[in-house]
Amino acid sequence: MKKLFSLIPLLILLLTAQSCMKGEHVDLIIHNAQIHSMDEKNTVYEAMAIRDGKVVELGPERQILNKYSYDESIDAGGKDVYPGLTDAHGHLLSYAKQKMSVELFGCKSMDELLFRTEKYQSKKKRKFIIGRGWDQSLWGETELPNNEKLNERFPDIPVCLYRVDGHALLANDAALKLAGFTADTKIDGGIVVTKDGKCTGLLVDNAIEPMEKYIPEFSTKELKATLLEIQNELYQYGIVGVHEAGIQNKELAILKEMALDGSLQLEVYGMLLDSPENRAFVEKNGIQKWGNLYVRSFKMYGDGALGSRGALLKKPYSDQHDHHGVLTTPRDKMKDLAQFCLAHNYQLNSHAIGDSTNYLLLELYKMAQAENKDHRWRIEHAQVVDPKDFALFAEVGVYPSVQPTHAVSDQRWAEDRLGKDRMVGAYAYKTLLNKTGMLAIGTDFPVEQTNPFLTIHAAVQRKDGNNVPGAGFLKSEALTLEETMRGMTIWAALASFRETETGSLEKGKNATFSIFVKPVVSGANFQENFAQTVFINGKSVYSVD
Repeated sequence: MKKLFSLIPLLILLLTAQSCMKGEHVDLIIHNAQIHSMDEKNTVYEAMAIRDGKVVELGPERQILNKYSYDESIDAGGKDVYPGLTDAHGHLLSYAKQKMSVELFGCKSMDELLFRTEKYQSKKKRKFIIGRGWDQSLWGETELPNNEKLNERFPDIPVCLYRVDGHALLANDAALKLAGFTADTKIDGGIVVTKDGKCTGLLVDNAIEPMEKYIPEFSTKELKATLLEIQNELYQYGIVGVHEAGIQNKELAILKEMALDGSLQLEVYGMLLDSPENRAFVEKNGIQKWGNLYVRSFKMYGDGALGSRGALLKKPYSDQHDHHGVLTTPRDKMKDLAQFCLAHNYQLNSHAIGDSTNYLLLELYKMAQAENKDHRWRIEHAQVVDPKDFALFAEVGVYPSVQPTHAVSDQRWAEDRLGKDRMVGAYAYKTLLNKTGMLAIGTDFPVEQTNPFLTIHAAVQRKDGNNVPGAGFLKSEALTLEETMRGMTIWAALASFRETETGSLEKGKNATFSIFVKPVVSGANFQENFAQTVFINGKSVYSVD
């Protein structure tokens, strides 16, 4: 008995020592993983400890498991773990509206477009038909379509069908009549296409705006439900954040409601469209954050799209010698918005496709740069740049925001529009990276698919999901896998002023990450992949288990 009592202090000492070995408690440990931290050295760790939604420590598996007690642990089975991916240029609201409209993506002919529209209407019985996604280049056509067949099928119901890029719209005569369009209608920064003294039904860039006043809105209930469907679609690919590229004031109210009630868990970086209502909001509220909705930037359209010949070029289009494209925002308005953004510490993110627009914006930003060295001006797309203007990106400190899938989607016809000489500065993502040291990378969904693995394939292999073109498109401008992943993680965070909170997995940062089903790699042939588990701020928001 005496011996037993003498052993008790020793047992207590041993138990105390064991407890001290795991003296810190955390909520969650991820182990047996390949954790790609995306820190400056791109360190890969085996395990990670998480508490209160933050990363506490990363390190070897044995070290983390021995050091911490925990409520939950996940054995990742050796799988790749990355900071949650961010799409640095997407359109949640446009995508939601597209899902509620006639789905025209991938149509191979005008007849297929008409068939899909009729099928949709037979089910929905809409009083005004809206469709999105047609691309005449898939029909083997170089010219944009007219509305003759649309008028035959829909003589009385207004119909408006958006091109894939959103910068052109095909309206039937019933819609044109409703909105008051005639062959004499002129719109600054837009084109009302006519032939033989009659509207063809094609509206380009700013000419779309007067029509949109007559297009009915979907209900808020429908819109919210569809946004939640899109959120789940993004989660399945490991996407946790979107830079929402263009928000009307009434749309901001919907996103705010969803962020505050917790239904919208995606990290949304909002770019406001320029309007009196949005300017009044900024003047009253300044930079604003509701939950995971962060608003501190404006989106400005400089020109249109290359596919619909709206991109503004320094020299005429190679396949339309009398046409340079369209400047959709006059220079004085560009300057006025830039000054407003400077005054309220708001970022300005400007859509620029053509080499002329890119140059005009670089010069505008150069004049304003002296007032705020860390304003982080962004150019969205930077699709066609005059080679002598690349140096201005670094000189002015402009952040390029690019979409690699545009390159492989456009490669069928890009040289027809630009000619061989201008291809040197087109879709030049490696050159932009070398000049600026960073790229924010997105998809521009719903113009392209949300799938980030198509983005990886396009950026690294310069091919689409069908591995076309076989040798890669402008392969000298390919990025590495690491550069591409940085563009969807830490560089996307940097482009939205969030690099101290997210974008990499480091001590003190948000525990926002995705565990992928397959290794994240890039090879000659496209490889599909999905997220197995997604966490935002230490909370599981998606799992296939």
